[in-house]
Amino acid sequence: MITAAVVGTGFIGPVHVEALHRVGVRVKGILGSTAQKSEESARALGLQTAYATYADILQDPELDAVHITTPNRTHFEMSKAALEAGKHVICEKPLAMNAQETAALVEAAKAYPHLVAAVNYNIRFYPMALQARAMVQNGDLGEIYTLRGAYIQDWLLYDTDWNWRLVPEEGGDLRAIGDIGTHWMDLLGFITGLKVESLLADLNTFITERKKPRQAVATFKGKEQAGPVEYDRVPIRTEDTGAVLFHYRGGARGTMNVSQINAGRKNQLTFEIAGSKGAIAWDSERPNELWVGHRERPNEHFLRDPGLLAESARMYTNYPGGHNEGFPDTFKQLYRAVYGYIAAGDFAAPKPFPTFEDGHDEVRLCDAIMESHKARKWVDV
Repeated sequence: MITAAVVGTGFIGPVHVEALHRVGVRVKGILGSTAQKSEESARALGLQTAYATYADILQDPELDAVHITTPNRTHFEMSKAALEAGKHVICEKPLAMNAQETAALVEAAKAYPHLVAAVNYNIRFYPMALQARAMVQNGDLGEIYTLRGAYIQDWLLYDTDWNWRLVPEEGGDLRAIGDIGTHWMDLLGFITGLKVESLLADLNTFITERKKPRQAVATFKGKEQAGPVEYDRVPIRTEDTGAVLFHYRGGARGTMNVSQINAGRKNQLTFEIAGSKGAIAWDSERPNELWVGHRERPNEHFLRDPGLLAESARMYTNYPGGHNEGFPDTFKQLYRAVYGYIAAGDFAAPKPFPTFEDGHDEVRLCDAIMESHKARKWVDV
């Protein structure tokens, strides 16, 4: 049986553990930022090993793969070291802090063609996102004219909300764009196959000072804390919101809005893709539905049902129509793709999952977005 370990005990690390269990991958252990966190997480998740250091993971001969869910600043060194230790790597996005680091990781992965080097763009694996891709590839929309959409949340709405992603040294110079905008850009590129040619960006920080708790608060958990909290006032150097215009190769146009301060929007990614024959739209807060727009006949409200999906979407759909699939299932399906590929053993075959090359593309876009924002001009990619 293939065996993995997870690095990171915050919000997303346990999500990886649960999804791996669901696809039959043995998770031997987990590593937290402290020995106590490792022990607590291993106990809570029913894992055999609470690793003390990352070196212990790299030196463990039982491990075939490493899942990296730590702050962004660690992704480069951890991913590179795991490849050098002969481990498959599944790294959370963004792949690294800048395009120089991601380019180096792409080159490092080429030296180990027998190893998987994947990025955790799980949103690709919603069945209706896969269906949208199949429809675009099948020509149902005709020539693609425009792409528009957003990724918006409210978990950083108040100045008392805090997370390591607010700190450039931990998460990078881009926050909303880097954290959630990369998901939108990856998903739309995956669905349409379009590549960005140039872009124009406008970013803004509305909450310029925040109250940092003196006691650590887990992601999305701040509003659940009770009682008085001691804090320090900290200036904020990363964006709360962003808007980007895209020119794609071939002539299509795109617009993306991101925000982590939109009240009431918990975790909503939306897109609408319009072409010469029709249009489609999707909302991640209603993930089992796809809107299909027509000019010459009534529009369609397409509900997820394996019997009605394209084969490429059906193969990553496990429940009958009316039995909804959601966020945790996307991780399961992504790992089905990754570990099925590993089990097949043909590492020259096309990869059915996001790779380090995909992760590099999104970070290149992030660098261009920051350049455009600072210079207040269009930037070629």
